[in-house]
Amino acid sequence: MIAPQPRQQRIPNPRSSRAATSSRIARNERERYTGIVRVMIALGSMLAFLMVYVMLTSNLTGLTYAVSKAQKQRASLAEDTSRLDDQIAALRSDDRLSGLAARLGMHEPQRFALVKLGAPAIADAQPRVAVLSSLAGLFMPAAAVARQR
Repeated sequence: MIAPQPRQQRIPNPRSSRAATSSRIARNERERYTGIVRVMIALGSMLAFLMVYVMLTSNLTGLTYAVSKAQKQRASLAEDTSRLDDQIAALRSDDRLSGLAARLGMHEPQRFALVKLGAPAIADAQPRVAVLSSLAGLFMPAAAVARQR
């Protein structure tokens, strides 16, 4: 005859064992990639810090060149200013002006005369209306109009 097989014990709650199995599988898969993820995070953060350092260094270098260029331009402008001041002083000198006046035949006036000039008479002067300026007032904000008054 056939020998009776030993009876297997039944799992009290099969759903909890299935859940435990699936959670163990998921945990093992996570642990498999944890080291790789940590290394990638470390490399990414180091790369980010390196890029920030390079960016700040290049910005500082650019600012140094800009300061150097501005100082060079300032020195050049100061030199031009002093040269032009010397030219103005030479052109305004009284000796030079009196020599030019003598060559042109000019002399000191015997008496001074004041002449008053009237307003020029325009033959066909018609009153004009400022159309564009009055239209511009329509587009100005109310606060700007209040400030002008």
